[in-house]
Amino acid sequence: MPTYTALTTLTGRKEAAALGEAMERLTPEPTGVGVFELEDGSGLWEIGGYFTEAPDQAGLALLSELFGARAFVISELPETDWVAKVKRELAPVVAGRFFVYGSHDADKVPDGVEPLLIDAAMAFGTGHHGTTLGCLKALDWLIGQGKAKYRVADIGCGTAVLAMAAARTWPETVLASDIDPVAVEVAEANVRANDLVGRVTCVEAAGFDNPALAKAAPFDLIFANILKGPLMALAPELCGALALDGHAILSGILVEQADDIIAEYARHGANLVRREDIGDWTTLILCREL
Repeated sequence: MPTYTALTTLTGRKEAAALGEAMERLTPEPTGVGVFELEDGSGLWEIGGYFTEAPDQAGLALLSELFGARAFVISELPETDWVAKVKRELAPVVAGRFFVYGSHDADKVPDGVEPLLIDAAMAFGTGHHGTTLGCLKALDWLIGQGKAKYRVADIGCGTAVLAMAAARTWPETVLASDIDPVAVEVAEANVRANDLVGRVTCVEAAGFDNPALAKAAPFDLIFANILKGPLMALAPELCGALALDGHAILSGILVEQADDIIAEYARHGANLVRREDIGDWTTLILCREL
């Protein structure tokens, strides 16, 4: 069965949401509509619809005109064996001592690594993206520096791969939180799959707004692999939850955004220790110095 996509962009969250709702009333109806803010700092939102029949081009043209959006780009997607595609493209990831793999590659786990089983799911963070890879490499670097971290939090945890990596390294329970309840469910499933029940506790929270996080603070290490906007807003709270001589590993940051993040966190007492760029993305290690 062929699948069609129709994609456009416009400025403004409310306008994007309204256009997405209008798309749902088209005939033939889309099987799904997504509205996402682009991560390039442009302020643009992408609105996309998926169709099992060729979409109404005239109707889409009218919607783009009414909402001030760019003309829709309509594409027919080739039929794809998605299971085979995932197995082919999501090859194991090596980040220092950490080996992130899917269950289809269980026979490829080498000796002498910290294995992390993550199958592709709805939550972000399989280790293949430059941000997650950067965070794992940053953690590996901290370990190599002899930095023991006993109180660890993973804010915006997605799959909880970072929380689980920390739990593989140090003996205390790691807290993993996400604002998205689906992500929390995925994280809990991954914790079970990696035999880390009781070592990683997953909670739903916006930022640090959860009693478990408040009780456990201050933290020796905080991961926050999110986006520039939330990271900027979170700076006072995150730095306040960081112990003296504690470290923060931040990512979800485009290379050109890194200086703004560094300056903002320095204002709140967390200074740059190390930076690594992977493709378009930057990972920062900050320290709240004694």
